[in-house]
Amino acid sequence: MPQSKVRKEAAEKKVAKNKAKARAEQAKSQAKLAAGTRDWVPWVFIPLGLVGVLWLLVFYVAGNQVPVMRDLQNWNYLIGIGLIASSFVVATFWK
Repeated sequence: MPQSKVRKEAAEKKVAKNKAKARAEQAKSQAKLAAGTRDWVPWVFIPLGLVGVLWLLVFYVAGNQVPVMRDLQNWNYLIGIGLIASSFVVATFWK
């Protein structure tokens, strides 16, 4: 038994709707990756702050035993606090 004309039109509308939905999702994902988005911010400021904290922690615990930290002496404070401060600066870019 052949399908009625109404069912064929409904099926065509459904296919067109699915294609439009797929195009909208694709456009949304491309817009998300555009240069103007700020999705990178949490992926940068969290590790930056953690590296700063770890730098200071390692300096406090084993600073005299790590050759690079021993050579830097008190500059380690500036490096660790600078990393933490730069983490806060990057965090201000988040929307």
